[in-house]
Amino acid sequence: MSVSSSRKITQILGAELDKLVTLPLIGLTLLVTFILNLGLAAAFTSVDLQGAAGTQNILNTGLSSMGYLQAGFIILGILATCSEYTGGQIRTTLTTIPWRGFQLSTKYLALTIITIPAASFTTASGVLYTFIMMKDTAVVIEIDEMIKSLAGATGYLTLTTLLSAAIGALLRRTTPALVVLLGYYFIVSPLSKDFLHNTKYFFPDTAGYYMYMPPSSDEINVLTPMEGTGISLLWTLIFITAAIKFYRKRDA
Repeated sequence: MSVSSSRKITQILGAELDKLVTLPLIGLTLLVTFILNLGLAAAFTSVDLQGAAGTQNILNTGLSSMGYLQAGFIILGILATCSEYTGGQIRTTLTTIPWRGFQLSTKYLALTIITIPAASFTTASGVLYTFIMMKDTAVVIEIDEMIKSLAGATGYLTLTTLLSAAIGALLRRTTPALVVLLGYYFIVSPLSKDFLHNTKYFFPDTAGYYMYMPPSSDEINVLTPMEGTGISLLWTLIFITAAIKFYRKRDA
């Protein structure tokens, strides 16, 4: 690869990062998500502190908010791709960067760069709060176990963000994308788990649960963290591939 090509890639990536960082709704979404996660962590911790002493698990409590926390990262992914269609900014982008597939791929890379630290900081803050409040009453956990769970939680939120961004690119409108994704994650998926049986473990949200939740001796662990990661990654790559394919063929 020539130096000029490398510089061009760097410039395009920098431009995509700049667009995401300077979009007010992106920062607001991350801030609100962080605050709500701390509030949920405090609520779950308070409930568990009222339980039997010595039976609480810091990771289980600290990560209990993940089901709600993912909503913020779903919104983040949708905003990252749908915001350009508001006011026709996408036409300016494609005039400047005519290589559509490359431009969208770079946007996903920029989104990943932003999401990983944001997801890591948000999940770690919730677990840290729980640890501070429950350290005298909870079951002792190993540092490596905590690191694995936090890494899994960060990975799950990152994949969820990218999947949401891909669906946002397919639908190109914020409201329909929000309805589809929030409807699936918070209505369709929870209601369908009772009759899908073993099939439910092959859906991104259910498989993603096993990426971060530590194995329990009280229930059957259907998937390993690596299997959960593989399934979630596969769903994400399928939608990203579809988004890039349609993005290259249709009008802006």
